[in-house]
Amino acid sequence: MPNRRKPLVVVTRKLPERVETRMRELFDTRLNLDDRPMGPTELAAAMKDADVLVPTVTDRIDTAVLGHSGERLKLIANFGNGVDNIDVTTALQRGITVTNTPGVLTEDTADMTMALILAVPRRLLEGAAIMTGDTEWSGWSPTWMLGRRIWGKRLGIVGMGRIGQAVARRARAFGLQVHYHNRQRVAPQIEEELEATYWESLDQMLARMDIISVNCPHTPATYHLLSARRLKLMPREAYIVNTARGEVIDETALIRMIEAAELAGAGLDVFEHEPAVNPKLARLARAGKVVLLPHMGSATIEGRVDMGEKVIINIRTFMDGHKPPDRILPSML
Repeated sequence: MPNRRKPLVVVTRKLPERVETRMRELFDTRLNLDDRPMGPTELAAAMKDADVLVPTVTDRIDTAVLGHSGERLKLIANFGNGVDNIDVTTALQRGITVTNTPGVLTEDTADMTMALILAVPRRLLEGAAIMTGDTEWSGWSPTWMLGRRIWGKRLGIVGMGRIGQAVARRARAFGLQVHYHNRQRVAPQIEEELEATYWESLDQMLARMDIISVNCPHTPATYHLLSARRLKLMPREAYIVNTARGEVIDETALIRMIEAAELAGAGLDVFEHEPAVNPKLARLARAGKVVLLPHMGSATIEGRVDMGEKVIINIRTFMDGHKPPDRILPSML
C-alpha cells in the first residue's frame, strides 16, 4: 500500500533544531534557516503552496494575506500562545483552522514578570550598570541607590488566567498582597489558595495598588485597556509591569506620566509598536525610570521546545482527521 503524501508544512521562522528535525521526519517541511522575517509577499506565496502554515507572533496574518491562501491551506498552527497576529474570523471563513500553543509558557513568563517586579523598584539594572560602567564604585553608603521595599506592597494583576495565577503564587512568596481584575471571577478555591482579592472594577483596583502586572491577552476588547484615563488613577508611587502585549497599555500616555513623575516607573518586555521601541522609553531606561527587555518573557530552551511539540501534535491530530487539541475559535478571543 503506498504511503500517504506528507503535508507541506511551511515554517516562517527558525525553530529549535530538535523541533525542526522532528518536523522534517513527519512532514514535508520547508524551514526558514536564516531566520529572516517574512514580509506580506513572502507569506502570501507560502500560503499558496502550503497545507499547513506555522507562523509566529512576528507574522501578521491579516485579511489581505489570507486572501492569497491556496486551496491546500487548511491549518495555521501558530507557534505561540497569543493569536492577535492572526485574523481568526477570516481564516475560519476560508475554511482554515487556527491553533496555538497554550500552557507551556506559563511558568517562564511568570518568572520574568516576577523578575521585573523586583528589578524596577529595587533598581537592579542601575546597580548592575554601576559595576560595569566607566565610573568606579566608591563603596557602600547608607543613602545611596535606595529603592522601594517589595514586602507588604499590593500587587494588582490584570488578567487572572494561567500566567496571572502563576505570578500570584510567586508574589505571595515575596510577601506581596495579591489583588486581581478579570473578565470573570476565578473559582473560590483558587482565590483562597492565592489569598487574592477580586475587583470587579478595574478603575477601583488601579487606584489602590502599588504595582500593576499586565497578564491579559491582546484582543479588540483589551486594546489600550490601560488608557491614559486609567493610568492617571494609579498612585504616583506605583509601578507597572507588562509581559503580555504592548497594545494593552497606551504607551504614549505611560511615557508622559513617567516623565512627569506621575508614575514611579515601569518594567516592559513588550511594546505597542514592536519591534520599534519609542526613543523616549530608551531615554527613560538610561535615566533608571524603566527597565526594558526585548520580548524575552518566554525565552527558555525548554519553553520553545515545548511550543514546537504542541505545534506538531496539533498538525498530526488535524491531518489524522480529528479536531486539534488547541483549536482557536473567535468566541474564545
